[in-house]
Amino acid sequence: MSDQEQQAPAGGAEEPSPNRLVGTLAVAGLISGVIIIAVYLATFNTIKENKARELREAVFRVLPGVAHMQKLLLKDGKLVVSHVEEKDEEPIYAGYDKEGNFIGYAIPSAGPGFQDTISVLYGYRPKERLVVGMWILDSRETPGLGDKIYKDAAFVANFDRLEVDPKIVAVKKGTKSKPNEIDAITGATISSKAVVRIINEGNERWLSKLPEPGSEPAFEKVEEKKGEKGKEGQEHPPGANDEGL
Repeated sequence: MSDQEQQAPAGGAEEPSPNRLVGTLAVAGLISGVIIIAVYLATFNTIKENKARELREAVFRVLPGVAHMQKLLLKDGKLVVSHVEEKDEEPIYAGYDKEGNFIGYAIPSAGPGFQDTISVLYGYRPKERLVVGMWILDSRETPGLGDKIYKDAAFVANFDRLEVDPKIVAVKKGTKSKPNEIDAITGATISSKAVVRIINEGNERWLSKLPEPGSEPAFEKVEEKKGEKGKEGQEHPPGANDEGL
């Protein structure tokens, strides 16, 4: 038997070289990367539009009586209306009734919960210094416990008419006695207090920067082009007050 025959692997197939294996893996990785990028680009606008829609619906939920909304940015110490998306923007939202009269602000705020970051949107009426609604935009709190911060209707109702002075306080369920107190959720005290802390931090960050009551930015009607979505300065989205949204 020749040396060549002795060195051949069983079946007569030649083993691939290391370079060939590396090349194959590189090509497979490149193809996978291209597919991932293509899927991301194909779904980016849809995801962005869905997030914008969810935010609009949340604004109308936390500000009862609102028919219009618009985005506000703080520039040179003054709140101004913005109809475009700006890099690293930190907006709040103003809500108006059907006649364009100002009702209140919807203020986003976020912070750590028990499991992960909790993102909150809450309605605020400056003239009365009241929180008038709260909506959880994003949360990964423990199912069956921490997720009650948005599933427990009684907890959410705590924020329907809540005084912000001196600050909001979470107390043991059933012991609420002051207009700035909320009943915490039994078994989810950490998550309950996290929501309160996040709103208090939002108040500390924003309330001193708001204009005096009666001097809020006026509503600027923006005509929406056919087929265009996600613009601020819009009317109440269909179904935003429907149960289960």
